[in-house]
Amino acid sequence: MAEQTSLILTDKENVVIQAGSCAVTLLPQFGGKIASIQFRGHELLQAPLAAVAPRTHSMSFDSGDASGWDECLPSVAACTVPTENGPAHIPDHGDLWRVPWQDISPQADPRSVTLRGACFSLPLELERKLSLDETATGFRLSAAYRLTNTGDFPVRWSWAAHPLFLAAAGDRIVLPPSIKLLRVEGSGGDRLGRTGDTVSWPVAALATGGKADLSVAQAPDSAIGDKLFAGPLAAQENWCALERPSAGVRIRFTFDPAENPYLGLWICYGGWPDGPGPKQTCIALEPATAPVDSLAQTGPWSRVLEPGKSGAWGMHVDLDFL
Repeated sequence: MAEQTSLILTDKENVVIQAGSCAVTLLPQFGGKIASIQFRGHELLQAPLAAVAPRTHSMSFDSGDASGWDECLPSVAACTVPTENGPAHIPDHGDLWRVPWQDISPQADPRSVTLRGACFSLPLELERKLSLDETATGFRLSAAYRLTNTGDFPVRWSWAAHPLFLAAAGDRIVLPPSIKLLRVEGSGGDRLGRTGDTVSWPVAALATGGKADLSVAQAPDSAIGDKLFAGPLAAQENWCALERPSAGVRIRFTFDPAENPYLGLWICYGGWPDGPGPKQTCIALEPATAPVDSLAQTGPWSRVLEPGKSGAWGMHVDLDFL
């Protein structure tokens, strides 16, 4: 992890919040990215696949560093949506990872930071406050979000957290026991089927025959890349977790399904990006407003924010000792 640390910690504009032996590093100038979560000397996030560098409004996500934790707004997938102001063209993984965010923290606090980022495809502004606290069982990272429509027409939107946690073979994903089925958004080589298919959790049938335990992380050369969704979630299905024995940590998300009724799950063990070059080895647990990646795909989950109005939600990430 020394290479990642030297890459992301040299810029004077980086922001670090810390509690005890846990430190969270943010890059306001690069989409407000959470670039590093250090837990008792262990890095928990996916290292950059390329240098962290300025982004354009149209580049693909895989042509950047594809690392850390970004916020996907107003869509995960690139798409075009109609508005009263004409069609809006939303790029891959949304707007916010591409633009500088402003540090609006009200006061110097080593355990808290508030950043604000503005979309360019739609008149939306996202404010995110992160707070880090030590607990009896480890550490808690709390995230409070506020989304505002700064325009003069209604805006359709969707949001998903995009935290890419480093994975090692044998790590385990834990979902509420009542979750039995997941929807396939995409699966490399169609190993779990095609978009819209349903697979069982945790043990799924493979399209080519046989079965796979999706809850157990595989080796980095497994060439696996699957995006799945659970939901709509019931009130008691308000959590998910990743257990990393090699780092001595259990990463547990808690959130309100009334605010975010879906959970995206990205499991990648060397299966993405396509083509030559470094690959991700990560698991992303993604509370989300929608069960699909594209804002252009509408349904009962679709959300519209009126001009001048705001919406708020939050979640906690507990980093507990194993």
